[in-house]
Amino acid sequence: MFVLELTYTAPLERVDAALAAHVSWLEEQYAAGVFLASGRKNPRDGGVILAVGDDRERIEEIVASDPFTREGICAYRVTEFIATKTAPALAQYCQQLP
Repeated sequence: MFVLELTYTAPLERVDAALAAHVSWLEEQYAAGVFLASGRKNPRDGGVILAVGDDRERIEEIVASDPFTREGICAYRVTEFIATKTAPALAQYCQQLP
């Protein structure tokens, strides 16, 4: 599982101008089963996405395809973790330690 933390590197006016394209990209990733949750941080200086994937390389490819990334609007911090405990609704994503 992955935590994707976005930090805006551009003014909010540029964020808002690209928001519709970013939301479309989010919807594509939800439809593909990659994203589980997402939202903006408070205060509004970026966002957080909870994602699942087979490997970090694939997640980084997805991050690179975000319109926010392509337009230089944000920087991503990708953190991989092993979800050894989950809420019942996320049980299918529970993992065993290697």
